[in-house]
Amino acid sequence: MLEILLDAIIDSVKLVPFLFITYLIMEYIEHKTKDKTKEVVKKSGKYGPLIGSILGIFPQCGFSVSATNLYAARVITLGTLIAVYLSTSDEMLPIFLSEAVPLNTILTILGIKLIVGMIAGFVIDLIMRKKHKQEEEKIIDLCEKEHCHCEHGIVKSALKHTLSIFIFILLVTIMINLLMFVIGEENIKNFLQNRPILAPIIAGFIGLIPNCASSVILTQMYLENMISVATMISGLLVGAGVGLAVLFKMNKGVKQNIRIVALLYAIGVVAGIIIELIGISI
Repeated sequence: MLEILLDAIIDSVKLVPFLFITYLIMEYIEHKTKDKTKEVVKKSGKYGPLIGSILGIFPQCGFSVSATNLYAARVITLGTLIAVYLSTSDEMLPIFLSEAVPLNTILTILGIKLIVGMIAGFVIDLIMRKKHKQEEEKIIDLCEKEHCHCEHGIVKSALKHTLSIFIFILLVTIMINLLMFVIGEENIKNFLQNRPILAPIIAGFIGLIPNCASSVILTQMYLENMISVATMISGLLVGAGVGLAVLFKMNKGVKQNIRIVALLYAIGVVAGIIIELIGISI
Protein backbone atom coordinates (compact mmCIF):
# COMPACT_ATOMS: atom_id res chain seq x y z
CA MET A 1 0.00 0.00 0.00
CA LEU A 2 2.85 2.37 0.89
CA GLU A 3 4.53 1.65 -2.42
CA ILE A 4 1.27 2.39 -4.28
CA LEU A 5 0.94 5.74 -2.49
CA LEU A 6 4.58 6.70 -3.07
CA ASP A 7 4.42 5.83 -6.77
CA ALA A 8 1.22 7.85 -7.18
CA ILE A 9 2.66 10.87 -5.33
CA ILE A 10 5.93 10.83 -7.29
CA ASP A 11 4.17 10.45 -10.64
CA SER A 12 1.71 13.25 -9.82
CA VAL A 13 4.29 15.70 -8.42
CA LYS A 14 6.30 15.41 -11.64
CA LEU A 15 3.35 16.87 -13.53
CA VAL A 16 2.94 20.03 -11.42
CA PRO A 17 5.39 22.35 -13.26
CA PHE A 18 4.03 21.34 -16.66
CA LEU A 19 0.41 21.70 -15.50
CA PHE A 20 1.06 25.17 -14.08
CA ILE A 21 2.78 26.44 -17.23
CA THR A 22 0.04 24.99 -19.42
CA TYR A 23 -2.77 26.50 -17.31
CA LEU A 24 -0.99 29.86 -17.14
CA ILE A 25 -0.86 30.01 -20.95
CA MET A 26 -4.47 28.83 -21.23
CA GLU A 27 -5.66 31.40 -18.68
CA TYR A 28 -3.89 34.21 -20.52
CA ILE A 29 -5.41 33.21 -23.86
CA GLU A 30 -8.88 32.72 -22.35
CA HIS A 31 -8.70 36.00 -20.43
CA LYS A 32 -7.82 37.91 -23.61
CA THR A 33 -10.26 36.20 -25.98
CA LYS A 34 -13.32 34.99 -24.04
CA ASP A 35 -15.58 37.91 -25.01
CA LYS A 36 -14.49 37.71 -28.65
CA THR A 37 -15.11 33.96 -28.61
CA LYS A 38 -18.69 34.43 -27.42
CA GLU A 39 -19.33 37.07 -30.08
CA VAL A 40 -17.96 34.80 -32.82
CA VAL A 41 -20.27 31.95 -31.76
CA LYS A 42 -23.28 34.28 -31.48
CA LYS A 43 -22.73 35.62 -35.01
CA SER A 44 -21.87 32.26 -36.59
CA GLY A 45 -25.44 31.62 -37.85
CA LYS A 46 -25.74 28.52 -40.03
CA TYR A 47 -22.02 27.90 -39.64
CA GLY A 48 -22.43 27.56 -35.87
CA PRO A 49 -21.48 23.85 -35.66
CA LEU A 50 -18.27 24.54 -37.59
CA ILE A 51 -17.27 27.53 -35.45
CA GLY A 52 -18.41 25.83 -32.22
CA SER A 53 -16.45 22.64 -32.87
CA ILE A 54 -13.29 24.58 -33.75
CA LEU A 55 -13.48 26.80 -30.68
CA GLY A 56 -14.46 23.86 -28.48
CA ILE A 57 -11.18 21.99 -29.00
CA PHE A 58 -9.32 24.78 -27.21
CA PRO A 59 -9.68 24.02 -23.48
CA GLN A 60 -10.89 27.47 -22.53
CA CYS A 61 -12.25 27.69 -19.03
CA GLY A 62 -15.99 27.34 -19.03
CA PHE A 63 -16.53 27.57 -22.79
CA SER A 64 -19.09 24.77 -22.59
CA VAL A 65 -20.78 26.87 -19.88
CA SER A 66 -20.88 29.91 -22.16
CA ALA A 67 -22.29 27.81 -25.01
CA THR A 68 -24.94 26.39 -22.67
CA ASN A 69 -26.04 29.86 -21.60
CA LEU A 70 -26.15 31.00 -25.22
CA TYR A 71 -28.32 28.01 -26.11
CA ALA A 72 -30.62 28.62 -23.12
CA ALA A 73 -31.16 32.14 -24.49
CA ARG A 74 -31.69 30.61 -27.97
CA VAL A 75 -28.79 32.63 -29.34
CA ILE A 76 -27.21 29.49 -30.84
CA THR A 77 -28.75 26.31 -32.24
CA LEU A 78 -28.89 22.86 -30.68
CA GLY A 79 -26.44 21.66 -33.34
CA THR A 80 -23.92 24.30 -32.30
CA LEU A 81 -24.34 23.37 -28.63
CA ILE A 82 -23.78 19.66 -29.34
CA ALA A 83 -20.78 20.51 -31.54
CA VAL A 84 -19.21 22.44 -28.66
CA TYR A 85 -19.94 19.65 -26.17
CA LEU A 86 -18.45 16.97 -28.42
CA SER A 87 -15.28 18.88 -29.25
CA THR A 88 -14.56 20.19 -25.75
CA SER A 89 -11.35 18.59 -24.49
CA ASP A 90 -11.37 19.87 -20.90
CA GLU A 91 -8.35 18.53 -18.93
CA MET A 92 -7.13 16.10 -21.59
CA LEU A 93 -4.82 18.59 -23.29
CA PRO A 94 -2.98 19.80 -20.16
CA ILE A 95 -2.43 16.21 -19.00
CA PHE A 96 -1.23 15.10 -22.43
CA LEU A 97 1.19 18.02 -22.61
CA SER A 98 2.50 17.39 -19.10
CA GLU A 99 3.03 13.71 -19.97
CA ALA A 100 4.89 14.65 -23.19
CA VAL A 101 2.44 12.75 -25.40
CA PRO A 102 3.55 13.06 -29.06
CA LEU A 103 2.09 16.10 -30.80
CA ASN A 104 0.72 14.05 -33.71
CA THR A 105 -1.23 11.90 -31.23
CA ILE A 106 -2.74 14.97 -29.55
CA LEU A 107 -3.63 16.59 -32.87
CA THR A 108 -5.20 13.38 -34.19
CA ILE A 109 -7.43 12.99 -31.13
CA LEU A 110 -8.44 16.66 -31.23
CA GLY A 111 -9.07 16.34 -34.96
CA ILE A 112 -11.38 13.37 -34.44
CA LYS A 113 -13.34 15.26 -31.79
CA LEU A 114 -13.57 18.30 -34.06
CA ILE A 115 -14.82 16.30 -37.04
CA VAL A 116 -17.38 14.32 -34.99
CA GLY A 117 -18.65 17.53 -33.38
CA MET A 118 -18.90 19.39 -36.67
CA ILE A 119 -20.70 16.59 -38.55
CA ALA A 120 -23.09 15.88 -35.68
CA GLY A 121 -23.88 19.57 -35.28
CA PHE A 122 -24.72 20.11 -38.95
CA VAL A 123 -26.82 16.94 -39.09
CA ILE A 124 -28.78 17.94 -35.97
CA ASP A 125 -29.48 21.42 -37.33
CA LEU A 126 -30.50 19.96 -40.67
CA ILE A 127 -32.96 17.61 -38.98
CA MET A 128 -34.34 20.23 -36.65
CA ARG A 129 -35.10 22.65 -39.54
CA LYS A 130 -36.06 25.36 -37.10
CA LYS A 131 -34.87 28.94 -36.99
CA HIS A 132 -33.91 30.04 -33.53
CA LYS A 133 -35.13 33.56 -32.79
CA GLN A 134 -32.92 36.05 -31.05
CA GLU A 135 -34.06 36.54 -27.48
CA GLU A 136 -32.76 38.74 -24.73
CA GLU A 137 -29.48 37.23 -23.64
CA LYS A 138 -29.22 36.47 -19.96
CA ILE A 139 -25.77 35.01 -19.52
CA ILE A 140 -24.45 34.23 -16.06
CA ASP A 141 -20.72 33.78 -16.50
CA LEU A 142 -20.21 30.81 -14.22
CA CYS A 143 -16.70 30.47 -15.58
CA GLU A 144 -15.66 33.53 -13.60
CA LYS A 145 -17.91 32.94 -10.59
CA GLU A 146 -17.40 29.22 -10.03
CA HIS A 147 -14.65 27.84 -12.18
CA CYS A 148 -11.80 30.17 -13.11
CA HIS A 149 -11.66 32.83 -10.41
CA CYS A 150 -10.40 35.01 -13.27
CA GLU A 151 -11.06 38.17 -11.32
CA HIS A 152 -8.09 37.36 -9.05
CA GLY A 153 -5.61 37.32 -11.92
CA ILE A 154 -4.37 34.64 -14.27
CA VAL A 155 -1.49 33.50 -12.02
CA LYS A 156 -3.73 32.81 -9.04
CA SER A 157 -6.29 31.18 -11.30
CA ALA A 158 -3.62 28.97 -12.88
CA LEU A 159 -2.34 28.01 -9.42
CA LYS A 160 -5.86 27.04 -8.31
CA HIS A 161 -6.36 24.99 -11.45
CA THR A 162 -2.99 23.30 -11.00
CA LEU A 163 -3.65 22.48 -7.34
CA SER A 164 -7.16 21.13 -7.93
CA ILE A 165 -6.11 19.02 -10.90
CA PHE A 166 -2.97 17.80 -9.10
CA ILE A 167 -5.08 16.58 -6.17
CA PHE A 168 -7.56 14.94 -8.50
CA ILE A 169 -4.84 13.31 -10.62
CA LEU A 170 -3.24 12.03 -7.41
CA LEU A 171 -6.53 10.50 -6.24
CA VAL A 172 -7.24 9.00 -9.67
CA THR A 173 -3.70 7.60 -9.90
CA ILE A 174 -4.03 6.01 -6.46
CA MET A 175 -7.38 4.52 -7.47
CA ILE A 176 -5.98 3.15 -10.73
CA ASN A 177 -2.90 1.73 -8.98
CA LEU A 178 -5.12 0.05 -6.38
CA LEU A 179 -7.30 -1.46 -9.10
CA MET A 180 -4.26 -2.76 -10.91
CA PHE A 181 -2.90 -4.22 -7.65
CA VAL A 182 -6.15 -5.85 -6.50
CA ILE A 183 -7.59 -6.99 -9.83
CA GLY A 184 -4.45 -7.12 -11.91
CA GLU A 185 -3.40 -4.80 -14.73
CA GLU A 186 -3.64 -7.50 -17.39
CA ASN A 187 -7.11 -8.57 -16.24
CA ILE A 188 -8.40 -4.98 -16.46
CA LYS A 189 -6.81 -4.47 -19.88
CA ASN A 190 -8.24 -7.73 -21.19
CA PHE A 191 -11.73 -6.94 -19.87
CA LEU A 192 -11.88 -3.47 -21.46
CA GLN A 193 -9.79 -3.94 -24.59
CA ASN A 194 -11.48 -7.18 -25.64
CA ARG A 195 -14.95 -5.67 -25.47
CA PRO A 196 -15.14 -3.10 -28.30
CA ILE A 197 -18.84 -2.45 -27.64
CA LEU A 198 -19.02 -2.49 -23.83
CA ALA A 199 -15.89 -0.39 -23.19
CA PRO A 200 -17.14 2.74 -25.04
CA ILE A 201 -20.53 2.38 -23.31
CA ILE A 202 -18.81 2.42 -19.90
CA ALA A 203 -16.55 5.30 -20.96
CA GLY A 204 -19.62 7.26 -22.06
CA PHE A 205 -21.10 7.01 -18.56
CA ILE A 206 -17.81 8.25 -17.10
CA GLY A 207 -17.98 11.17 -19.54
CA LEU A 208 -21.33 12.21 -18.07
CA ILE A 209 -19.63 13.25 -14.82
CA PRO A 210 -20.31 17.03 -14.90
CA ASN A 211 -16.81 18.29 -14.07
CA CYS A 212 -13.17 17.70 -14.95
CA ALA A 213 -13.26 14.28 -13.26
CA SER A 214 -14.30 12.40 -16.38
CA SER A 215 -11.54 13.70 -18.65
CA VAL A 216 -8.89 13.13 -15.96
CA ILE A 217 -10.03 9.55 -15.33
CA LEU A 218 -10.26 8.65 -19.02
CA THR A 219 -6.97 10.30 -19.96
CA GLN A 220 -5.09 8.64 -17.09
CA MET A 221 -6.55 5.23 -17.95
CA TYR A 222 -5.48 5.70 -21.57
CA LEU A 223 -1.97 6.71 -20.53
CA GLU A 224 -1.81 3.61 -18.33
CA ASN A 225 -2.75 1.50 -21.39
CA MET A 226 -5.88 0.29 -19.62
CA ILE A 227 -8.25 1.46 -22.37
CA SER A 228 -7.95 1.96 -26.11
CA VAL A 229 -7.93 5.35 -27.80
CA ALA A 230 -11.44 4.67 -29.16
CA THR A 231 -12.76 4.03 -25.64
CA MET A 232 -11.11 7.20 -24.35
CA ILE A 233 -12.53 9.24 -27.24
CA SER A 234 -16.04 7.91 -26.48
CA GLY A 235 -15.87 9.30 -22.97
CA LEU A 236 -14.19 12.54 -24.01
CA LEU A 237 -16.85 13.17 -26.67
CA VAL A 238 -19.60 12.76 -24.09
CA GLY A 239 -17.74 14.80 -21.47
CA ALA A 240 -18.79 18.45 -21.57
CA GLY A 241 -17.41 19.55 -18.22
CA VAL A 242 -19.71 21.64 -16.05
CA GLY A 243 -21.71 22.52 -19.16
CA LEU A 244 -24.14 19.65 -18.52
CA ALA A 245 -24.80 20.76 -14.95
CA VAL A 246 -25.43 24.32 -16.16
CA LEU A 247 -27.77 22.98 -18.85
CA PHE A 248 -30.22 21.71 -16.23
CA LYS A 249 -29.90 24.94 -14.29
CA MET A 250 -30.31 27.45 -17.12
CA ASN A 251 -32.36 25.71 -19.83
CA LYS A 252 -36.07 25.34 -19.20
CA GLY A 253 -37.55 21.88 -19.66
CA VAL A 254 -36.09 18.89 -17.83
CA LYS A 255 -37.29 16.44 -20.49
CA GLN A 256 -35.60 18.47 -23.22
CA ASN A 257 -32.36 18.54 -21.23
CA ILE A 258 -32.50 14.78 -20.71
CA ARG A 259 -32.98 14.30 -24.47
CA ILE A 260 -29.96 16.53 -25.15
CA VAL A 261 -27.80 14.52 -22.73
CA ALA A 262 -29.06 11.25 -24.24
CA LEU A 263 -28.27 12.52 -27.74
CA LEU A 264 -24.77 13.57 -26.67
CA TYR A 265 -24.18 10.18 -25.01
CA ALA A 266 -25.42 8.24 -28.05
CA ILE A 267 -23.22 10.19 -30.48
CA GLY A 268 -20.13 9.78 -28.30
CA VAL A 269 -20.61 6.04 -27.75
CA VAL A 270 -21.51 5.26 -31.38
CA ALA A 271 -18.51 7.26 -32.62
CA GLY A 272 -16.22 5.38 -30.22
CA ILE A 273 -17.61 2.00 -31.26
CA ILE A 274 -17.12 2.86 -34.95
CA ILE A 275 -13.52 3.96 -34.30
CA GLU A 276 -12.94 0.74 -32.34
CA LEU A 277 -14.41 -1.51 -35.02
CA ILE A 278 -12.52 0.27 -37.79
CA GLY A 279 -9.36 -0.43 -35.85
CA ILE A 280 -7.98 3.10 -35.63
CA SER A 281 -5.03 3.14 -33.24
CA ILE A 282 -2.87 6.08 -32.28
